[in-house]
Amino acid sequence: MTYPNQIEKLLRCALEKTSIAAELPADLEIQVGPSTDARFGDYQSNVAMVLAKRLKTNPRALATEIIEHFEPGDLCQPAEIAGPGFINLRITASSLEAGLIAQINDPERLGLATLPASESKNIVIDFSAPNIAKPMHVGHIRSTIIGDCLSRVSRELGHQVTTDNHIGDWGTQFGMIIYGWKNFLDQDALTADPIEALLEIYKKVNDACSDDAVREACRTELVKLQQGDAENLAIWQQCVDLSRSSLEKIYAQLDVKFDHWLGESFYNDRLAPLVQSLKDDGLAQESDGAQCIFFLDDPDLAERAPCMVQKRDGGFNYATTDIATIEYRVEEFSAEHIWYVVGAEQKLHFDQIFAVAKKRGLDTQLSFIPFGSIMGKDGKRFKTRSGDTVSLTDVLDEAVERAAKIISEKNPDFSAQEMAEISRIIGIGSVKYAELSQNRLTNYIFDWDNMLSFKGNTAPYLINAYVRTRAIFRKLGSEFEGIQSVQLTEDAEKTLALKLAQYAEAVPTVLTDFRPNLLANYLYELANTFHSFYEHCPVLRSEGQVRATRLALCDTTSKVLKKGLGLLGIQTTERM
Repeated sequence: MTYPNQIEKLLRCALEKTSIAAELPADLEIQVGPSTDARFGDYQSNVAMVLAKRLKTNPRALATEIIEHFEPGDLCQPAEIAGPGFINLRITASSLEAGLIAQINDPERLGLATLPASESKNIVIDFSAPNIAKPMHVGHIRSTIIGDCLSRVSRELGHQVTTDNHIGDWGTQFGMIIYGWKNFLDQDALTADPIEALLEIYKKVNDACSDDAVREACRTELVKLQQGDAENLAIWQQCVDLSRSSLEKIYAQLDVKFDHWLGESFYNDRLAPLVQSLKDDGLAQESDGAQCIFFLDDPDLAERAPCMVQKRDGGFNYATTDIATIEYRVEEFSAEHIWYVVGAEQKLHFDQIFAVAKKRGLDTQLSFIPFGSIMGKDGKRFKTRSGDTVSLTDVLDEAVERAAKIISEKNPDFSAQEMAEISRIIGIGSVKYAELSQNRLTNYIFDWDNMLSFKGNTAPYLINAYVRTRAIFRKLGSEFEGIQSVQLTEDAEKTLALKLAQYAEAVPTVLTDFRPNLLANYLYELANTFHSFYEHCPVLRSEGQVRATRLALCDTTSKVLKKGLGLLGIQTTERM
């Protein structure tokens, strides 16, 4: 049980002994969090201020009464009051010592509780979702990396998670691609770089579509595909297979895995019956030849464009497919929650399909998890010098190359194999951490120098902190073998022990409003705390119980950094 949970219970017991016990709200939530100023304590609660406002009484007087009944036991020192009624608490050394021993004896979980079965949910996470026959670009970083992190954390907490890469492998663009395949295909270019070759085909056809005859030919090819023409289906399948092979190389580089790749084409046979059902239920109505949902009972959605589920020509669109996808996930995966990690500009689309799902009576919690844009140093969307969208492959390759240059300058004695592996870990980790350390809703500037810096809130800084912990044991000549008791005497030791205990507090907060940056920020604080401890508390030059305790702190820091970075999808290295 975390310190905040223990303190919350003690505060609740104290409140039940106060003069306002009979007036306590049934829905009272007692918030306990880290103190904003460590000089006044380790944790604080504003419960007195919250209750005083509701009960129209003096908050400081109420706080005084609460702490008179507060019985901290061995957990913390006597509570203190600050400001208008904050209750400050400081964890005792004996409790910190017990907490550290508990973490040492729990090397897999490190104090992080697993959800009871009754609280574990079936969650489907929809993220990344690139289009077939097009290269992934830098904009895919956010969905891919945020979604992967959320899946890792959810599984670690005990949820049942299904990840689905809902690729764009159907639709109007395939009429153009099939026409281009038949008329513009360069077989040698396709062999050398399939995605680039397919992109060139698309560009050529797009340029040629100024000709009405070409446009009509593309529509003809699309209809033939939709009607099951064998030749067109074979071309489409080749495009899908070539694209997936290319995508899987990128995902392997990112260490991102999916349980399913159920693209738009998977739901094709479900679309006509879905639209018919929507019509039968009175949800879809004809409008200028198309079938639309107008949301007349929702003032906000009613003022916007309707949700079209079938075009005038009988074709279907993204909304139709996404509604069918929700129904499938509920039916086949028993999804209690479905999370969509997509760009903020798609909010209206998801507002509409979520509203349709609700009208359909689908029993699942739907969450739209938007994110901002990646910007260049000029404050505009990150582009190449020529103004083209930046290829994700190019970004990842350049990250590794830049990392290799930095690592070779710091340690030129690495073998070629070591250099390649360390550069990969630092380069890819830097790109991931630059993303995950940001509030997902903000736009952030893509800056190579900042993300690869060994100073500040970066992946190299955190990985270097891990390397420093491992270097201690290399110098020692042996691994940490465990310990039965510890003795925390120095302030730097206690501060580090407290920060280590807060790992179990930090991880669950990621799923509160879907914020991986809270875990990233915790790990950064841990690295800072460790470096301060390392400067003030000699480890290998100390002796006896002091040395054993400090080795325990170093080893636990090592494990927490490795585990925490792993939940962000970032690997570590023993040397760098």
